[in-house]
Amino acid sequence: MEKETVKTFKRRLDGVVVSNKNDKTVVVNVTRRFKHDKYSKFINESKRYHAHDEKNEAKKGDNVTIIESRSYSKKKTWELLKVN
Repeated sequence: MEKETVKTFKRRLDGVVVSNKNDKTVVVNVTRRFKHDKYSKFINESKRYHAHDEKNEAKKGDNVTIIESRSYSKKKTWELLKVN
């Protein structure tokens, strides 16, 4: 019997590419929605992540999925998984 090797990811985030000006790097804006503990109001909070894009395939405005990976540089610790 053959065992399938399934790559497990630490974290997986979906977001929108806001910049692809750097070579092999995209900046992804990830928005998360959560309920405030005290006021019970829903809040949208966004954060920008620098992700490694080996083939320069993501363009500005694309919906992408990024995964946690090894450090490529000081800010770049995420990797592009797929362009949705």
